[in-house]
Amino acid sequence: MTAVSIRTVHDVAGLDAVSAYFGRVWRTPSAPPYPAEVLHSLVHAGGAVHAAHDGERLAGACAAVFGPPGSGEVYSLVAAAEPGLGQVVKQAQRAWALGLGARTMRWTFDPLVARNARFNLAKLGAVGTEYLVDFYGPMRDGVNGGDESDRLTVTWDLAAPAQPYEIPGREAAPVTHRAPDGAALARRDLADLHVWCRVPDDVVGLRAADPQLALRWRRAVREVFTEAFGQGFRATGMSRDGWYTLTRDHDEEGTG
Repeated sequence: MTAVSIRTVHDVAGLDAVSAYFGRVWRTPSAPPYPAEVLHSLVHAGGAVHAAHDGERLAGACAAVFGPPGSGEVYSLVAAAEPGLGQVVKQAQRAWALGLGARTMRWTFDPLVARNARFNLAKLGAVGTEYLVDFYGPMRDGVNGGDESDRLTVTWDLAAPAQPYEIPGREAAPVTHRAPDGAALARRDLADLHVWCRVPDDVVGLRAADPQLALRWRRAVREVFTEAFGQGFRATGMSRDGWYTLTRDHDEEGTG
């Protein structure tokens, strides 16, 4: 890898390149999910598009806008990067947002994609604060493949250092749900303060190979998350072997 540079993008040619990059990532080259004219309007309205270059090659990009007036919040619409550049892209967004007075950033991602969950929760230190069922409706791009588009909203405290949240005791906790593969899907500790939930190793590959099995995983994980979130749990961690940690504050014990 050559020297990586990242900058905000304002010019039409640069925004067109970012749009085309998103089209390649989501495998819709003829109809990018974020057309260049939309990105241009976003920037004109006070948002920001960042592009990361590995030498001359575009290797990552993101786009964000500010939230409601007075909220001190930024909403990240989209972000993508080649392996090893995710931190570069998100930290550039963070620096831009902090420079304009923002305190938090929110975005959504597919909760079945374990590598994204680990990046968001364990590496950045964001917290999953909302579970959204079929948020976009059917998505026909080359990554989502028509699957139901459940999303997990994460909230990132921009001023706080990342603190990976790993809670021991998962293997000793009783199994509450079984996964489509027959193994444990979810466990819940006897103190009722932690839930662990497993996701498939590679849901994108599973969707391509067996869409119906992928949908069974989607609905199984949805059941665990919606039940837990309804009881005050939040997603606070993701292990290397694909298990979420969901945590509830002591003062919320017994609610729901």
